Parts: sequence; C-alpha cells; structure tokens
Amino acid sequence: MIKYDLHSHTTHSDGQLSVAELLHRAVDKNIDVFAITDHDTVAAIKPAQHIIDTENLPLSLITGVEISTRWESFEIHIVGLNIDTENSDLTALLLEQQQKRETRALEIGTRLAKNGFDDIYEQAKELAKDAQITRAHFARALIARGVAKNFPGVFKKYLGRGKTGYVPSSWCDMKTAIKAIHAAGGVAVLAHPSSYQMSNKWLRKLLVEFKSVGGDAMEVAQPQQAPSDRQFLGELSREYDLLCSQGSDFHFPTSYLELGKNLYLPKDCRGVWQAWEKQEGAAT
Repeated sequence: MIKYDLHSHTTHSDGQLSVAELLHRAVDKNIDVFAITDHDTVAAIKPAQHIIDTENLPLSLITGVEISTRWESFEIHIVGLNIDTENSDLTALLLEQQQKRETRALEIGTRLAKNGFDDIYEQAKELAKDAQITRAHFARALIARGVAKNFPGVFKKYLGRGKTGYVPSSWCDMKTAIKAIHAAGGVAVLAHPSSYQMSNKWLRKLLVEFKSVGGDAMEVAQPQQAPSDRQFLGELSREYDLLCSQGSDFHFPTSYLELGKNLYLPKDCRGVWQAWEKQEGAAT
C-alpha cells in the first residue's frame, strides 16, 4: 500500500527541519508520496526535488503550498497540491501574501516591544533566517525568554486572538487562493478542518462556501485525531462531494506528531491523489 503524507513544513516557513532533514526523515518513516506545503512560499520545492534526484531517494515529491486566507472571522488555510510552482498567477499571489506577512510581523514586534519585549522582532527574524516570519517564530523567541514553556502557553498569553501580540490578518479570500491554485494546475484542499474551533454548523457553512468557490478536497486524516473525528470528516467529504487528503502537518519532531503516523482514510473516501492520477492518465 502506498503511504502518503501531503502536508509538511520546512525552515522556509515555520518548520524547524531543513529541506534535506525533512526529506531524509520522510524516507526513514517509509513515506512513498510526500508533499512540502510551506506557508505562502514554494521556495523549498526546487531544492527538495534536486536532493531527491541527486541522492536517488525513494520518494515521490508532490509540489505544494499552504495559503492563508480569511473567511468570516476565521483564518482558513488552503493547501495547493500538484501545482506549477512557476505559474505567474500563483507567484503574484504568494508575493502579496509574503508582503502582508512581513507587515504583520513588524506590527507584532511593535506591540510586543511596547509591552517590554525589546528587540523581539529582531530575535524572531534571526530564528526565521531567510524564511517568512510567522507567529511561530515569535512564539519560539518568547519561549526562549522564559515567558512560557510551550507553544500553547505562549499563544494563550501573548499571541492568540485578543492578546498583546495579536495582529489581525489581512490575507486574501478563499476564492482568490483557489483561483491561483487552479491557474497553477493544482488541487485546492481545505487544511485541517477540525482545528478552526468552530461548531459543526459553521464547519458545514465553510464547506458549502469552499465548494462553491471551487474547492476540490479536504483534509480528513491527521496523526493526532480521534477515530470519531476522522469518520465524521470522511462523512462530510462524501456529503459535499470533496476528495480526501491526509497529512501530518509536520513542523518538528514531537512525541505526538510524526511524519506518516496514523495516516489513513476512512472507507469509501476518494483520495485526493486520484485528481492528478486522472490528469496523468488523460495525458497519456
């Protein structure tokens, strides 16, 4: 059976493993088909494919990206899979997103500095290196200063909605992100639908709109997930006629989340990979 993990991050966004480290870990975990989906950037894709080719790694790379969008009062993430990373429409959108991310990071830094955390932007920037700064980098900087022990703690105190360092996002809407993904020949996947802390009524509302603006699939399987949640998401995928994806959303090694761990789709779910397999079949 082919082992898929279609959601992961490198140091090009808020992951803590380099491209090479992530690929080697994926091989160690016996993954067959792997997607790198950094936030609003595809910078890891070319180096990843180069490493796979030159080292002859037993890994099939699916090009990907995770685009932040706004919907109602929520920040919704949409993963694009099997994309043309050089498509002009996608490239233009990602550049806009990156500029918005930098503007937001500067404001987060200003707000935290006003509350006693001098030079916190510079510290987060150093952690990010050449990558886009995310709230995760600020979280790591704050943890290093001893204000909290872990990510949940620091978000609860400083970076979550309504807290000192929270800055509302100004991301594109779902339709814009999906249009760019489709322009790049990709499949648009609603990422981790159970993570948005919304009621089932609101989740259904989200799925209706996601589908209406061209959404193709939804993530159904993740490593740390109750069987009932996986089953429910599988049922929703069938109800709204969406393909199903699975991914670890891996950022760094932890005791509860690992590449390829516990990733399987419920019975009667149609894997998102059917979309590009169908395209390949039609091209031959």
